[in-house]
Amino acid sequence: MAISKLACIYSALILQDDEVTVMEDKINALFKTAGVNFEPFWPGLFAKALNNVNIASLIFKVGVGGPAPAAGGASPAEGAVPASTTSPAEEKKKEEAKNEESKESDDDMDFGLFD
Repeated sequence: MAISKLACIYSALILQDDEVTVMEDKINALFKTAGVNFEPFWPGLFAKALNNVNIASLIFKVGVGGPAPAAGGASPAEGAVPASTTSPAEEKKKEEAKNEESKESDDDMDFGLFD
């Protein structure tokens, strides 16, 4: 079953790359050409699921983190403000301060977690 799903994903990416609409018959043709053994319902499910989806936008949003911006929202190229405005050095100092606080609290109780 996992191979069928993965093959559907790859087929959708191949079709998107060739600027071809993702349709059940196109996915079936790719499967037959590649010699993939699959459950016959997967191509239809993926074609219906991707019917009104812009696959290119999904590809570019992978790993962005957080919710997708609303339609008309500013993209990073349009001058959107990044989520974090602190420098890496400031982040490191904050992390070190937190580590020191946790060490001091363990010392106050005269035992540590791994003692």
